[in-house]
Amino acid sequence: MAATLEVDLVDAVGKVWSGRARQVSAPAADGEIGILAGHTPILSVLRAGEVRVRTEGEGVLSWHVDGGFLSVDSDTVTIVVDALSDSTSSSH
Repeated sequence: MAATLEVDLVDAVGKVWSGRARQVSAPAADGEIGILAGHTPILSVLRAGEVRVRTEGEGVLSWHVDGGFLSVDSDTVTIVVDALSDSTSSSH
């Protein structure tokens, strides 16, 4: 099992962020979802809320999204959102 995830965050304009991460959290339609390496394949609708990506070196990046979907397959996470606000980062 891989220790990291490949993550792509895309909005209507194009790719917002791409990189390696240790964890992804997102506001799924039926509750908060957390993704770690080795997660089973999933396709989930996203509601408005905060997408958080714990990277290998940048700390935690987060974006407020207005909805979209998330897919996970073979340690690759693709997040496609309708709209998002500016990202923030922290070292936590």
